[in-house]
This record gives sequence, C-alpha cells and structure tokens, in this order.
Amino acid sequence: MSSTLFRTKRVEQSIADTEEPEHALKKSLSALDLTVFGVGVIIGTGIFVLTGTVAKDNAGPAVALAFVVSGIACALAALCYAEFASTLPVAGSAYTFSYASLGELPAWIIGWDLVLEFALGTAVVAVGWSGYIQSLMDNAGWTMPAGLGSREGADAFGFDILAAALVLVLTFVLVLGMKLSARITSVVVAIKVAVVLTVIIAGAFLINADNYDPFIPESQPVDAGGSLQAPLIQLMFGWAPSNFGVMGIFTAASVVFFAFIGFDVVATAAEETRNPQRDMPRGIIGSLIICTTLYVLVSIVVTGMQNYTKLSVDAPLADAFKETGHPWYAGFISFGAAVGLTTVCMILLLGQTRVFFAMSRDGLLPRFFSHVHPRFKTPHRPTILLGVIIAVLAGFTPLTELAALVNIGTLFAFVVVAIGVIILRNTRPDLPRAFRTPWVPVLPVLSVCASLWLMINLPAETWLRFAIWMVAGFAVYFLYGRSHSRLGQQQAEAGRGSGATP
Repeated sequence: MSSTLFRTKRVEQSIADTEEPEHALKKSLSALDLTVFGVGVIIGTGIFVLTGTVAKDNAGPAVALAFVVSGIACALAALCYAEFASTLPVAGSAYTFSYASLGELPAWIIGWDLVLEFALGTAVVAVGWSGYIQSLMDNAGWTMPAGLGSREGADAFGFDILAAALVLVLTFVLVLGMKLSARITSVVVAIKVAVVLTVIIAGAFLINADNYDPFIPESQPVDAGGSLQAPLIQLMFGWAPSNFGVMGIFTAASVVFFAFIGFDVVATAAEETRNPQRDMPRGIIGSLIICTTLYVLVSIVVTGMQNYTKLSVDAPLADAFKETGHPWYAGFISFGAAVGLTTVCMILLLGQTRVFFAMSRDGLLPRFFSHVHPRFKTPHRPTILLGVIIAVLAGFTPLTELAALVNIGTLFAFVVVAIGVIILRNTRPDLPRAFRTPWVPVLPVLSVCASLWLMINLPAETWLRFAIWMVAGFAVYFLYGRSHSRLGQQQAEAGRGSGATP
C-alpha cells in the first residue's frame, strides 16, 4: 500500500500531459507578465494595513527590519520555487512539484492545502475590497443598504454583494483568457505601484526624525495567556512572550509574512508561459525583490511621518497623511488600495483554479474539470465552479478570523517545496535545470527552518482548524482520489501488460 501512496509522477510524464489537446493551456505569458502578476498579488492588504498594526503593537519603527526578516524567509522559499518552476513548467505549483519528488499522497496533501489557501485568500481579499469601496462611497455621500454591505461585525443576516460581485466578474475575466487577465493586471498594478511610490516620495518630505527615537523600543512583557489564541510555541514551551525589543521584531516578522503571500502563485502559471525555463525564475524572484524594497521604504516613511504609538491600525498610510495635514493624499491612497486589491483577488483565484485543474488532470479530482475551453484554452469548468463557491463564501461570511489559515497553508507549502528540491536533486540529478537553487541542501534546509519558525508563532487555534481541513482531505483522497489516480491506473495497466500482479 505504501508504494501506491508514495508513487511519483515522472517529470517527463507531467510535461507530456500538458501537450494533450483536451488539456493544453494557451502559452501567452512573458517574464514581464509574470513579474507584474507577482507584484499584483503581493502588494495588497499587507502594505496598506499591516504596517501600522505591527509598528504599533510589536516592533515600533523597527517594523522595517521585520519586513527584511520576513522577506529573507520568503526569498529562501522563492529560490526553491524558481528551480522547480523552471524544471517542471506545469500548472499546479507546489502540488505538481510534490508529485514529482515526494509522491502522490504528499502531493494530494499539499494540493488540498493550496485549495484552502487560495479559496480563503480570495474571499478575504474580496471582503477587504468591499470595505474599501464602501468607505469611498461613504466619503462621497452614498451608503450601501445594511443587508448588502460588509459582514464584518454584522449581527443581522445579510449578503456582501460587492465582494461576491467582484469574484464573479473576475471569474468571467479568467475564463476569457490569460492574456486579457495579464493586460488588466498590468493596468491595475501600474496604478497600485504609483500610489506606493507617491507614499514614499511625498511622505519622505514629511518625516520627523524624532519619530525614529527609539528605533527599537524597549522590550515589554505581554500576558502569555493559555487559550488557543496564544501562539503554538508559547503553549509548547510555556514562554511569556514580549512585544518590542529584538524579539518583537521576530514576532512582527511572523505577522507581516501575510504581506508577502502571493509570489508562489506565479508558479501556477508555468504551463501558460512561453519560455518557462527562463522566465519563471525571473518572474518569481523579480516580483519578490520589488515588493520587499517597496515594503521596507514605505514602513520607514510612515513611521517617520507619525510616531508609532499613534499609527492607525486600519489605514496607517492614509491616516498618517491626514494627521500631517494632507487629506488629499489620504483619498488617493484609499482609491489605490481598492484598485490594488482587485489584482490580488484575481491572481489568487487564478492560482486556485490551476491547482484544481492539475489535480483533476491527474485523476485525483473528477476528470470533468480537466478539460479546457475550445476557444479560450482556459480551464473554464473549475474556474466557474470555484468562482461561484468563493463568491457565496465572500458574500455571507466575515472571514477575518480564518485569515491565519491562509498563512499556515502557504508556509506548509514552502516547507514541502524546499524538501522536494533536496529529494529531486538526489533522485533525478540528470534533469535539465535552467535555474538551480544555490547551496543545496543548506539553503533549502534554512528555508524549512524559517518557515517552521513562522508557523509555530501562529495561534494554536489556527493549527487546530488546519488539522481539521487536512483530516477531511485524507478522507477525500482515500474515498476517491486514490482509486481514480491516473498514474495508478497507468501503472496497473503496465503491470497487467507485463503479466505482473497489480
């Protein structure tokens, strides 16, 4: 039984499957498109919200260092993703990588994990987008009916029609094709980056150097508590956590990791890239470098404009400009945040459908969803199904309490991909690798350690919810996926053909 659970799919077979006419996706993306996709999905709620939260509660002006620490952890993972994406340019990202290196059951686990990560991520961002739009409407004197607005903090029954509408519109765009999606993303990312650069340039003239003193505030103990809301590492070792100081920077790094989620989504588009061996590493690493630089600069500017103890936790960038007497910039930033979240939502939805499509093509999910549209060459069936489900989820559910699941799911994928790089280097040293992760196995091991460290700093409650989702995944695999596996069926047929017992 163990041999079937850990059967691996050869890289050559994975690439050959992409050439089947009924499963072939249109190749239209360049390195620039991939970089734009990466920037489009990474720059979102993190830069517009988390900067104020972690500066005020965890790190003070040293929040810039927290972004550096988190960026380094992501960079380690990005190098591993770049090698896999250039070696195995197939839709599915970490799921496909795991199938080639670790085996079918680990691949299913990571695929099931990514389905959760991208679905919740899309819904959370859609709800956040709805909140920004409603804020802009309120400023203009327009008010949404209570039953059709955001569900965050709402007691009565209602439906967030704006969040649901956004998901459905983006679903339609993704069905029409990747090139259209790339064009829309390029325009929106240009607006978003312009807003971020405006914050950096305009804010630099409003910096008060006194606000940087102290740059690393003195450490302050925090009540450890004993509930499931406490970080897992605290419950494991009985540590009394502290805010600020050097440890506060690492705590902040665990929080601002949310701001980096997204570069891994770029790898899901490998199959739709014209020259994936060359362009995938450029898109993944390039987008991460750009976003890390912007994050650090924005955090330096905003903590210099306003004392960290007075920063807003809801809209720190916009409110910092208000407090310095420049409300026009605040409105411009709010507009940019609303526009920017559009691409985040679309690219997360893109990643979700590509993982689902890859799992379906392998037979682990119903093969009905693995056929592409005859005209647009997109996986329209899973796109429509998942779009409708996520639209309903975003419309009815306040999802902020589940947002941490997005984080743990991403970090789990990082761990698996890093381990996969080490294993595939040893089992298939003959594979052509357009990009090679440096210092293997040292760098992948460091990536695993960094991701695990951030994971155990998440609340125990998040781990419990994640475990429940994984148990459900095991049930689906053993009840359906294992018996319908395309690889398993091919191996069984080969065994019968050679006279062997399947």
